[in-house]
Amino acid sequence: QVQLVESGGGFVHPGGSLRLSCVASGSIFGIAGMGWYRQAPGKQRELVATITSGGNTNYVDSVKGRFTISRDNAENTVYLQMNSLKPEDTAVYYCNGKILLQTLASRTYWGQGTQVTVSS
Repeated sequence: QVQLVESGGGFVHPGGSLRLSCVASGSIFGIAGMGWYRQAPGKQRELVATITSGGNTNYVDSVKGRFTISRDNAENTVYLQMNSLKPEDTAVYYCNGKILLQTLASRTYWGQGTQVTVSS
């Protein structure tokens, strides 16, 4: 029963901030490469940010300088700090990544998503 559970979404005015969390739980050894995706209504799911096991990060151009992805391996948690939010950031945000299982296998999992709404 491995799960990725996102939290921290909500409603915010333009220019505001939110911090999303993604916690992996279950019979896991740890988290490996992780990322955040988002999907706006009527649009395809978009990769927003990634972070490797070693802490290297990458961002889609539209969020560079505004979003920061980070991880806490001890807590099996990935974060997405979102600052200077814009209406176009409105989407359901999904956590995704490779999870190292206690069985020594690794699998990719998706969270169920958390809604972020940026509106005046």
